[in-house]
Order: sequence, then C-alpha cells, then structure tokens
Amino acid sequence: MATAGHVDHGKSTLIRALTGMEPDRWEEERRRGLTIDLGFAWTTLPSGREVAFVDVPGHQRFLANTLAGLGPVPVVCFVVAADEGWQAQSGDHRDALAALGIRHGLIVITRADRAPERATAVLAQARDELAGAGLADAPGVVVSAVEGTGLTELRATLDRVLQQLPAPETTARVRLWVDRSFTITGAGTVVTGTLAAGTVARGDRLDVLGAEQPQSVVIRGLQSRGEPYPTVGPVARVALNLRGVSRDVIHRGHALVTPGAWPSTGTLDIRRMSGGRLTEAAAKLVVHVGTAAVPARLRPFDDDHGRLTLDRRLPLVLGDRLVLRDPGGQWVLGGALVLDADPPVLRRRGDGTRRSATLGEMDGAGDVGAEVARRGAVRESHLRRLGLLPPEVPAQVRVLDGWWVHGATYDAWQRRLRAAVEELHARDPLAEGLSRGAARDLLALPDESLLDAVARDAGLEQHGGHLRIPGVRDDLGDAEAGVSELEARLQAEPFRAQEADDLSALKLGGRELAAAERLGRVLRLHDGVVLLPTAPALAMRELARLDQPFTTSQARQALGTTRRVAIPLLEHLDSRGWTRRLDAGHREVVR
Repeated sequence: MATAGHVDHGKSTLIRALTGMEPDRWEEERRRGLTIDLGFAWTTLPSGREVAFVDVPGHQRFLANTLAGLGPVPVVCFVVAADEGWQAQSGDHRDALAALGIRHGLIVITRADRAPERATAVLAQARDELAGAGLADAPGVVVSAVEGTGLTELRATLDRVLQQLPAPETTARVRLWVDRSFTITGAGTVVTGTLAAGTVARGDRLDVLGAEQPQSVVIRGLQSRGEPYPTVGPVARVALNLRGVSRDVIHRGHALVTPGAWPSTGTLDIRRMSGGRLTEAAAKLVVHVGTAAVPARLRPFDDDHGRLTLDRRLPLVLGDRLVLRDPGGQWVLGGALVLDADPPVLRRRGDGTRRSATLGEMDGAGDVGAEVARRGAVRESHLRRLGLLPPEVPAQVRVLDGWWVHGATYDAWQRRLRAAVEELHARDPLAEGLSRGAARDLLALPDESLLDAVARDAGLEQHGGHLRIPGVRDDLGDAEAGVSELEARLQAEPFRAQEADDLSALKLGGRELAAAERLGRVLRLHDGVVLLPTAPALAMRELARLDQPFTTSQARQALGTTRRVAIPLLEHLDSRGWTRRLDAGHREVVR
C-alpha cells in the first residue's frame, strides 16, 4: 500500500503510529520533518495479514519520487488533514491515482485532534474530490496519530480493504520495478521493489531491462519485510541480493523481468484516460510508469490517441497505465493506456489519420485477430510477450509451427505461390520448379518454416529444393525430339554414350538433359556421359558373369564400350554399393 496526500498532512506520522517504524530514511528528512524520497515500513494487522507501506513525498518538488512510489502498487491510503482539508498537492496526487488507474484504497482524515469538528466535512470533501479517481466509495477513517484515536478502527479497515483486493497472479511473469539500489558490504548489490505479480526465489535468473545494455542476473538471496525467505509471491515488498550486476548499472526505473517473457519497446500507441487533450499537450513529455521516468516525444493522432517515442526502451505491454508529466512543471498532465507496444511504422501521408481510426476501435483489451491481420504472421511467443495471447485461438487465425497466421494472408500466400509455379511451368517446361528461396522472397515470408505448410496446402510438391505441380510430366517442349532420338540410340546400344558433338546436333544442352533426367528419361554421369536409367542394371548383369575381381579393361570389354563411359559408370555402381573397388585396378560385384 502506498500513501498519498498533500505535504505535511501527516502521512509519515501515521505510518509511524501504525507500524512503530520510521519511514523517513534520510537524516535530512527527519531534520526537516519533510519526506523527500520513498520510505518503507510494515506491520501485522489484527487478522494476521501483513501489510507493507510505501510512504511517498507530498511536496510538489518531489512529484517524480511520488509517482515512483505509486506506480507499482495496487492500493492507496489517501491522507487529508482535518485542520487544513483538501490542498493543492492533494489534487496532484488524485490526478496521479486517476492516471495510474488505482481503484482500491481508503481515505484517512488525520490530525483530528486539531480540528475534530471539521473531520466529517473534510472526509465528505475528500470523497467528492476523489470521485474522478474512482475512490469516491472508498472507506474513510478519522484518526489522530498523536493521540492514538481511530487507529484500531484504521487497522480493521485496512484488513477489510486488503481482503477485497483481487487475488494476484502467483504464476505470472515477473516484472519488478526497482525503486532502490545499494550495496551491502559482503553481500554486493541489493535492489528493492514491489512485486505485483509472479513469484521470485533464490537462484532465479532475471533480466535487467531499461539499462543501456540488457543483462542477466541471479538472485543470491531475498528478503521481505526484513526477513529472509527462499521464495516470495505477490503482492509484497522484496529486497533482492543480486549476483552478476554492479550497483552502478541498475537504478530506480529499471526492471527485473522473467527472461524472454517481456518485450523491450521504445514506441507506444496510447489512449488518453485522464487529463487534457493530447492535441493540446506539449510535444516533449516525461512518461512515468512503474518506477521509471523517461523523456518522450508525443505525436497526437487526435484528442484521445497518439504515439509516444521513449528516450529509452522499457518492458511495456498492452494495458499498462502511464502518467504524462510536463518536463518543465511539477504537475500531472494526465494518464494514458498502452494500446500497442509494437505499433506499425507510419510512412505514408494519411497514416496518422488511419491509425487514429484503428486505435479508436480498440477496446483496450487487445484484439489479437486484428493484430495478426495487421502483421500477416507473428510468432506466438511475441504475442505472449505483448500481452495479446487470448485463451483461445481466433477463428480467422491459423497456428503453424509456433506462428499465428491470419487466414486471409495464408490464403493469399497459397494463391500467389500456386500461380507463380504454374506460370513458371508454362513459360519454361524445362525448369526444375520454383526454388524455395524464390518462393520465400515472392511471399515475403517471415520464416522459411512456413513455406512447407503453404506449399502443401497450395497443392504443390517439393523435390530437390524446388516446388512443382504434382504429376506434371512435361513433354520437354522443343527438346522432346532430341531426347526421343537419344533414347532410341541408347536402346539399340545401351553403353555407347553420345559424344558432345552428337548431343549438340540433337540440340540437347545441360538444361534439356537436366529436365529429361528429372523426368526419369536419362541418367547423367560424370564427364558428360549420358545413358538410359536402365544402364546400371544392364551393366550389373554383364559384370556378374566375369571372374571376380575384374579389371576396368575387362569391364569395358564386357560392356562393349570405351573408357570414357566405363569409368564413370563403374564409379556410379560403386556409389550405389553394387560394386566395390579393391585397389587402383580391380573391383568386384557385391553379393
């Protein structure tokens, strides 16, 4: 739970009275009686439930620290002093709560001993002011931390409020926003933060995001509320002793995340959730999220939608809430909801207007079908990182080997691929088919693994890295006459391969012979020797009749051919395992 409220309204005094702990960590804070940075304390409530407090500064000058304390917490204790009532920073903190979408909490009217007659009216005023932040119905308690009155009721109310909170996700991916980083002698780097979801344990490996260079760290040890634990679940204050990172590398605003589970993005499409129109906002803003405060540039699409370009990348997803602040002032401009953490590039005239219309139709819950349609194909793991993975696959989406492909995109791929192969066959009957590389380039596939499914569903077959129409037995076009004549000559004399000049006279070059071979009409051996596919079997009949082993010369004579043909043919028989070469001059038939 975080505190909120105007400076000097008794937030820290209240925490001391509830917990017996001093939330002001710095000597200057205690000397001035002014909270400057975040303070931390905890206590056990009557039910046995443990509650930790993040005490935030109330002064306007320290608004960035206030937002860092409020950012990761799910519930707030809003403090208003009975003797002063609602003040300027009360409004700033209300605006911050509205921007962050914190809807759970309670209202505490402090310093009742100074103005007991005003407490009821101040509570009513606070409810009215907090209505815009969704806290008008929050329970209210009147206390005097100095006299101790109302504290028993406050503890009971805290119990009821916390009991009504939705259960946190213990198995969710971890995203721990760091609010402190320091070094303990003998232990090394320690960071603290509010664990809102997921579970951390000793030995866990986490990634540091938000730093200049992402890096991996290991949890050496962890504490919660000053006690060591082997594992801690949400929602909890945690302190992690890290191995693999220096304190100089990790600071407030960085995040420790489950490896590979979060995107790292510098561009966001957003919807205004509170505050003024985006078209009236400054082009340069400071974006607060979690404990981070990052300069950003705003491109408004309309009054309610726009694009933020962050100065550094952060682990953000659909549904994250942002606070927008003017870098030149200490006040909240408004709040925004992340609609897309991986938005499309806008290059053409009118893209901003079209994007505005698209964002306006989004319900904020994420239309995975629309996102898959926009991308054509996207990895399932990327959708999960973006927070877009639904419990069921939409009807218009196909899942292929870890990819989600939109049905219309998949159908278009099939049509284009089939048409390209048919056109190639018609244009060039001798072509082996469309190569896999050409097919991938034609369809602009994000990954070649998708090609197998597309080719199959397009009714194509694959052979030797090429895609063809099944059952197509080309007549070889203009080469048919030459191949037929070659077949006739070889049928008459199976081992009398034609010379290069003879093949040229038949108008049979390399492409024509390769096409004939693909159709099973000839067999090409080394050194330009071309025979019929039946030649190896015919040769084995003759070689088996020879005394074993036999010489190359004996084989040549048995086959009635020349060394130019005999040697490549024998090497072919060796490669098929039908004959075995014993030495430089002898072979034998393998029985």
